Formats: sequence, structure tokens, C-alpha cells
Amino acid sequence: MSWLVTHYDILVIGGGHAGCEAAAAAANLGSRVLLVTMNMGAIGQMSCNPAMGGVAKGQIIREIDAMGGYSGIVSDHSAVQFRMLNRSKGPAMWSPRTQNDRMRFAWEWRKTLESLPNVHFLQDTVVRIRTDGGDDPRITGVVTGMGLTIAAQAVVLTSGTFMNGVMHIGEKHFGGGRAGEKASHGITEQLVEMGFEAGRMKTGTPPRVDGRSIDYSLLEEQMGDERPGKFSFSESTHPLPHQLSCWITYTSPEVHDILRTGFDRSPMFAGRIQGVGPRYCPSIEDKIDRFADKDRHQIFVEPEGWDTVETYINGFSTSLPEEVQVAALRKVPGFAQARLFRPGYAVEYDYFPPTQLHHTLETKRVQGLYFAGQINGTTGYEEAACQGLMAGINAHLKLHENEPFILRRDEAYIGVLIDDLITKGTEEPYRMFTSRAEFRILLRQDNADIRLTPLSRALGLADDERMRRVELKQQYVRDLVATIRRESVDPDAANEVLVPRGTSPLNQRVKLFDLLLRPQVALADIEHLAPAVPELKERMGTLSAEVVEQVETDVKYEGYLSKEREMAQKLNRLEDVPLELEMDYARLTSLSFEARQKLDQIKPRTLGQASRISGVSPADLSVLLVYLGR
Repeated sequence: MSWLVTHYDILVIGGGHAGCEAAAAAANLGSRVLLVTMNMGAIGQMSCNPAMGGVAKGQIIREIDAMGGYSGIVSDHSAVQFRMLNRSKGPAMWSPRTQNDRMRFAWEWRKTLESLPNVHFLQDTVVRIRTDGGDDPRITGVVTGMGLTIAAQAVVLTSGTFMNGVMHIGEKHFGGGRAGEKASHGITEQLVEMGFEAGRMKTGTPPRVDGRSIDYSLLEEQMGDERPGKFSFSESTHPLPHQLSCWITYTSPEVHDILRTGFDRSPMFAGRIQGVGPRYCPSIEDKIDRFADKDRHQIFVEPEGWDTVETYINGFSTSLPEEVQVAALRKVPGFAQARLFRPGYAVEYDYFPPTQLHHTLETKRVQGLYFAGQINGTTGYEEAACQGLMAGINAHLKLHENEPFILRRDEAYIGVLIDDLITKGTEEPYRMFTSRAEFRILLRQDNADIRLTPLSRALGLADDERMRRVELKQQYVRDLVATIRRESVDPDAANEVLVPRGTSPLNQRVKLFDLLLRPQVALADIEHLAPAVPELKERMGTLSAEVVEQVETDVKYEGYLSKEREMAQKLNRLEDVPLELEMDYARLTSLSFEARQKLDQIKPRTLGQASRISGVSPADLSVLLVYLGR
């Protein structure tokens, strides 16, 4: 074993989105990290759709970037299209999304990790974790499939869909966590022996099609934004100079009828799949079964990269027999001559209910063992990546006996996600939505850098240049708001803008600020009315668009923002009331029986966390307050 260093600070198992962010964060903070993956060629692999971001998920990528993670930078470097979703709605709903070059995305991730001196690699499997064997066990290392014993003070387990993974296509099933890659075995069984609760979940993926066999003239083109943006707030990436289009088509009653002919051989309907699938991303057979009243479903046809004809058929996820997939797909407009590169399939895998974790993502049963990604019952690259980031940060902090780093629900979507998981648990694959965040007007995609970069800088992840750029942006925002509060405009000049936009004219001079409060008016419409505004924008340089977006949102939603901040402050008072982790809830007989059960199982850190547990009523909270002498 002389070729391998056998002791590391932190060992990361798995090279997916969670594993990559965990390894990078811990290494950048100063820990020596070993990333163990079954396939070095699949680091950062986009196992399902070649896209990042989307509704609420785009906010998470922006937050990862502001925290010093790399998902946003990797996405920008590998993007083939950029779109800002939900522009027709309020800014709390605006969500960036990129279509990505699948091969370049993985290559960018590997290049990024190899550039970090503290990250080391091993192509192998982990078959067993090692602990000190005490009553309060602590991680001491792992044993690999090649028989290596590697010492580590912390282990971050990011197993994705590989732990006891089984793939299903029609009546065929075989071990595997992803097309062409085998499953991993041993860890689940060991953790169950140690007292962990495990379960099964499933996910699926659609067929990949040869783009040369698609008749795009029958499809509806979906182009990227005319002025594309980017994920990262840093100046290391740039908007796309040109983009690839995606395309839209639809299923039909004829397609549905063909799909139904395979239902008797469907692993889902035949009961061969025991795991629960994602509610918000169902298979095509599930959609036509659950929504029998709909005669068509939308299909997104997405390119897999700049230099490949492989095409992802988003919305046609299926595990039906191959011949049924082909027959049905060839009845979809544009796909009459479709040639498959590979069929769709479902994969069933082990997960561990996340109520068994602390907010740091460290397990409650084993010190130094962290879970991140789909092992916690989530689905999606973005959800996995942010968990990896937080697990890597907290593993490093614990090794150095520093305070844990925990984001509150009013600070980040990342905080909402982790709090939801460990407080409420999940019995189906968890996906982030804007509706899950009670403070979503505060947690916008445009202000993630202002919210989180100072926290990242304090940890040592964000560098001086990142912090300088955020401070400069904040200064320009203040200057621009002050300018539009100061500058007033003549009614005749203002009315030339207001009347064509369908808003009432003026009969006296008003401040630009008051004009901007009108929903029909943007700063771009009125900035020429006060020379001081374009002069200030000129000084902003590349920050100008970001500053203008921030100012318009802050001005138009000032009242809503103020109310959300006030509500967050009230709720955070409960977060300041700590609960003893070893509190004996069974003896608090004034609590409801359900509350005693749930509180004993989850062991909340604070009264605020207790308040979010399903089954804990306001009356139960009052009992706890009395017990605490409040």
C-alpha cells in the first residue's frame, strides 16, 4: 500500500454532485480529503437530464456559488443554453436554468477537483466503515473492495442511487446504480446492524435518441434568452455568446394506448418495484395512469452537448419494455424514425430517513459520519450538491472543534431543505420548490451573493475578490436608491413614458422612486429622465445589470420584504430557545402521545425546530415553554 496515503482527515464516498461539493469544500478549508469513487471517468456525471437549475433549484445553485461551491461555475463553463424561468411572475419566482453539455460538465468538475491540492482520488468501492467500537461510536476509517484499510477522522457518504441499486426495464431487472455501472453492497447492511433505519426509493430516466433521426420541423423550438445570464456571481465565467435550442412536442391518445399495452409487464404496476418514486417527476406510464383525463403530455427534446447527436427526451421517463418504448415514441410528432441510443429505465436504491441526522448532516448514531444527497431521500443534482457542500464544511469544522455552520430557513433555500429533511423527514424523493420556503421573497436568486458571501468569507471559502465585488454591488445599490429618491422629474417628460404603458399620467413633479413603484414601469423606462442615473450606471460597469435588478426588486417589493423580515425575526425567537438533546419527553405527560413520540425520535435542537415537526401542536409548544420556565 506504499502507493497510497492511508490516513486522511476526511474521506468522501461517491463522486457525484454531493461528493464533488463535499470534497471541494473540505479541501478548500484545509482538510486533506480522499474522494473514493467506483469510476474515475464518471466524476460529476449528469446521470439523468443534462440541465442545472430550474424553479427553486436555480436559487440553490446561486447559493452554492455564493458559499464558495463550484456547481454554478461548472454549469456556466459547460452550458449550451441559459433561460430565466418564470419571468412573467414576481421576482421571488425567477429561477435560472442552464442546458448543459453532459461530457463537458463532468470534465469541468474533474478538472476543478484535480486543481485542488488537498483533494486526492481512489478508484475503488467502500464495503465497510470502521468505528472505535465505543458506546458512542466515532468514525476511524473505511475498508475498500480491494482490501485497503484507510484511516479517516470523518466520512461523508454520498452514495447516490448505487447502494443495493437495481435497474428495471420491463420484466428484466439487474444490479446497477446507473446505465453501465454496477451497484455497491455492504454499507446498508452494516448501518442497519448499527441501528440505522433504511428504506427504498426509486427514480427513472427516459430513453436517449439519435438526434439525426428526429424531424425537428415538426417540433416547436424553444430558444435560450436573448440576453443570457449565468449562474456564478464571480467574474471567472461569462454569458454564452451563442446557444443551442431545445424543442417541444407532445404525446397523443395513440401514444398512450401503445404504452398501456406494456402495463402488464411494467415493473411499477406489477409490484416488482417496492421503492417510492418522485411525485413531481413521474414516469410517462404513471402520468397516463394518474391523469387519464389528459389526452396529451408535453415532451422536451434536449440536446446533450455541442458535439454529440445524443438527445434527452425529457418527460418520457419510463421502465416499460424496450419494444413498447420504441413503438410509442415513434408515434410522437417528429419521432417517426427515432433510433434509440439506450432505452429508459427505473433504478431502485437504498436511502436512510434523514430524521436520523443533525442539522450539520452528521448522523446521530455515529460521530464523524455524514450523509449527503440521495441517501437522505432527495432527488436532483442541486439538492444533492448543496448537501455535499454543507456536509464537507461541517465535517471540517468539527475536526477543528469549531462551531457548526447551519443556515436558517430565512437565510437560504439550503437551510429550508436541510431543516425540512431532518425535522419532517420524507417518505418520497424530496424536491425543492419555492412553495417550501416561507421567506421566498427574501431568498431570491439575485441576492444570494449578498445573503451568503459574508458568511462564506467568515468561514474562509470566499476569497477577498468575491467579498470586494459583493461590497461594491451593495454600495452601488445604496447609491442608486439614493439617486432615484433624490431626483424628481417633470410631468410632461414622465407622461411620455407612463401613458403608453397604461398607467395614469402625472400632473406634478415626482421622484423617480415613486415612478418605479408602479408595476408597469421599469428603471430602464425612466432612467433617461434623470442624467444622474445613467452616469451612475456607467460607473457600475459589469455590475450594472445585477444592481438594477436588485434595486427594482427592493423598491417594488419594499412592503412585502419588510413584513417577511419581521415575520422571520418573530419565528427566530423560537430558534433561540434551545432544547436538551437528551431530554426525556416520555415523562412530560402533558404533551400529546404523538408529540412525545415525534420529539423523542427527532430530538430537536430548538423550540423552533420542534414547532415544525408534524404532530407537535401549539398546545405541545406551550407545555415545553412551561417546562423550560419561559
